[in-house]
Amino acid sequence: MILTDLPDGFHDDPWPHYAALREAGAVRQPDGSVLLGRHRDLEAVYKDPATFRSDKREVFAPKFGDTPLYAHHTTSLVFNDPPLHGRVRRVLTGALTPRALAQLQPRLEALVDGLLDRMGAQPDLIEDYAAAIPVEVIGDLLDVPRAERGPLRGWSLAILGALEPAPGAARLEAGNAAVEAFLAYLRDLVARRRARPGDPETDVLTRLAADPDLSEAELLHNCIFILNAGHETTTNLIGSALWLLDRHKAARGADPAALIEETLRLESPNQLGNRQTTAPVTLAGVEIAAGTDLHLCIGAANRDEAVFEDPDRLRPGRPPRHLAFAAGPHVCIGLTLARMEGRVALARFLARHPGYRIVDAERAGRVRFRGFSRLTARLG
Repeated sequence: MILTDLPDGFHDDPWPHYAALREAGAVRQPDGSVLLGRHRDLEAVYKDPATFRSDKREVFAPKFGDTPLYAHHTTSLVFNDPPLHGRVRRVLTGALTPRALAQLQPRLEALVDGLLDRMGAQPDLIEDYAAAIPVEVIGDLLDVPRAERGPLRGWSLAILGALEPAPGAARLEAGNAAVEAFLAYLRDLVARRRARPGDPETDVLTRLAADPDLSEAELLHNCIFILNAGHETTTNLIGSALWLLDRHKAARGADPAALIEETLRLESPNQLGNRQTTAPVTLAGVEIAAGTDLHLCIGAANRDEAVFEDPDRLRPGRPPRHLAFAAGPHVCIGLTLARMEGRVALARFLARHPGYRIVDAERAGRVRFRGFSRLTARLG
């Protein structure tokens, strides 16, 4: 399986290729990097940050050059190790407390109900529902004025699209333009927020802007990261859950929280992670030199028959051993929020439309982020 030369039909049905990857254990890529797909190998990598680093400055330099995309991705939380990772994570953890999330849930429920109230008889469940939820939730966390939220999704999709294994010139150009536009907007928003601070217990931007440990660049780029990390993956989670339940109608009566866990496993919104070795290691029987880039195939690991019985089957109630949120010190900081969004969106949709049908679906066509660009449903 070569990430930069995937076969036709891969985005619709990657599972045979992932099974072959697990059988092989590790596959060297033409650029010398290594693709891994077994659950035990990914788990070992995630839990050993000393041997497998997240810092991407060396990796992203040839890919992005001296561009806004390079500045963004090498400053954001996910592609960094301590001390930056620890400083930013501490601030965000303090903002996503159980109390803050409990206060957010009624607003989330009202948002979802409002979307359902306005939904037509044949909606696009991505545009009209799944994508609208996380944008509004993250907008509320950062207290972005509602009238200014229009460009957020487009910026996010463009920036994340540049993370594909082979993004191409058009995606890179769109990603760089999105970073510049997003930064310009955030500079103005931060200035306004510093002039009139919000409640740091519930307003993440006020909390970040007041933290003396963050530089201005770290503040701005990690605001972008918060939207990107919480937007596209949660959109894909909600959309994929609704798609799965169209194919498995008998499961619609299961616990929504358990359905979300199985969606995370079967249709992991983020299919690929990355690390770089700091010392020689052996993984899946392959000797790997220090300084080697690793691609971690989460989508393959989450269907590993060595861990999950009957792994290709939707079975709500399994123990949550999937790696959809990674593991170790870089485990997704927003996992509780993502689960809450998915659970509320799925439960309230099914309560209104228990007999819905998907009549048309279009995959987004990306390797790293698995989901749909369109999911047309018939509700009646």
